[in-house]
Amino acid sequence: MEKSDHDADTNSNPPKFALPVDSEHKATVFRLFSVAAPHMRAFHLSWVSFFCCFVSTFAAPPLIPIIRDNLNLTSTDIGNAGIASVSGAVFARITMGTACDLFGPRLASASLILLTAPAVFFTAIANSPVSFLMVRFFTGFSLATFVSTQFWMSSLFSARVVGTANGVSGGWGNLGGGATQLIMPLVFSVIRDIGAVKFTAWRIAFFIPALMQTLSAFAVFFLGQDLPDGNFSQLKKSGKKHKDNFSQVFHYAVTNYRGWILALTYGYCFGVELTIDNIIAQYFYDRFNVNLHTAGIIAASFGLANIFSRPAGGMISDIVAKRYGMRGRLWALWIAQTLGGLFCIMLGRVGSLSVSVTVMVIFSVFVQAACGLTFGVVPFVSRRSLGIISGMTGGGGNVGAVLTQVIFFRGSRFKMETGITLMGIMMVCCTLPMAFIYFPQWGGMFCGPSSKAATEEDYYMSEWSSSEKEKGFHQASLKFADNSRSERGRRVGSETTPADQTPSTYV
Repeated sequence: MEKSDHDADTNSNPPKFALPVDSEHKATVFRLFSVAAPHMRAFHLSWVSFFCCFVSTFAAPPLIPIIRDNLNLTSTDIGNAGIASVSGAVFARITMGTACDLFGPRLASASLILLTAPAVFFTAIANSPVSFLMVRFFTGFSLATFVSTQFWMSSLFSARVVGTANGVSGGWGNLGGGATQLIMPLVFSVIRDIGAVKFTAWRIAFFIPALMQTLSAFAVFFLGQDLPDGNFSQLKKSGKKHKDNFSQVFHYAVTNYRGWILALTYGYCFGVELTIDNIIAQYFYDRFNVNLHTAGIIAASFGLANIFSRPAGGMISDIVAKRYGMRGRLWALWIAQTLGGLFCIMLGRVGSLSVSVTVMVIFSVFVQAACGLTFGVVPFVSRRSLGIISGMTGGGGNVGAVLTQVIFFRGSRFKMETGITLMGIMMVCCTLPMAFIYFPQWGGMFCGPSSKAATEEDYYMSEWSSSEKEKGFHQASLKFADNSRSERGRRVGSETTPADQTPSTYV
């Protein structure tokens, strides 16, 4: 098929970027301390906004001992509120994925953050178990910004560094789950020391995460950019990006079994992380009789491990892929998540405070690394339906959190330490289906590539009909297929580079 005039113009006068880019203008390097537009600026906007949403969603757990006395919450009320905080994002994440595919991550993210911010403000006026549950439920919708974060990074960074970009952005966003364990008790203490009674101080404290979340939404909207070449709306108006058919995007997402397996396995790495964020402060407070401040610090250490653990998972995914390709990514994910499950089992079994804290920290490293490793695989499942696949996987994390809390941490059916042990067993079991993920062009954990000489083009072009190809709608997928050859691992070195490949572009 002949190239369009636009393609010819783009190749003869390529746009300039601060980072080296591939033929899709995705950055081929990841420079953490750069704020260059559009790639690194979007990275920083995405993780900061996701961080603020995490702070808001988990602002209540570190203050539960105060809130439960004020609102007369029972253990069942607390468990239900914790479930509510992560259940809303199940469908919100799938919806967010669809919104990213159709409208772009910038608009989708900013809109959701602004829509959920009022729920954080309204937490200050909660006066019953029901109203407390409702504000936690609606605040939890904001966690769907994780999907826009991963979609955004996958749209701006090339295959060789996409695991790192996804891992660092997701990990640093998840830091909010640990930071809030420090922020909220500190803000509460300051407000109380100024002169407010404790039942008023906790309410005022919620204005801090609410303001953080609101400001982050405006930053994303006014400073961010959807794609290397511009925003979705601008590119569609100029004809540089076609308006995709939602039914087709949805079809190719839900019929790709790899997305469903990743949704299941993510349910027992990120889902477990969400569960721990909800219960760990109370666990140490009740089981080891530590004070509220100490329980908050211990709980914070779990979430704060995200500063390096989830990013490390993404980086490891990219590193092993250079030598072993997609098969290396899958094996690294399975190993990390299985080890996380084993340490989770140990956490529920040990009875010493010091040993429990040590095991919890080691457990946090592996479970969070598994989250980063998961999104080293997700961008390759589908090019056309990237948003929905990301949403399905992210939603799976929330489903796992809901099921785990309903089964093990709601009411008094299990002691909390027993629930933690059983959760670890589920982690190990639900990681096993990863062995069934297979890419014809790259292979799977136990099998090599198809003997039928399948190529990246065969895989990604299968998402487009003949009529769509005739209109040139598949061109972006074709470029992505070419840039994904690195997933062959060390075999890629022996492959020839297509003659018409667009050279990297520098400033």
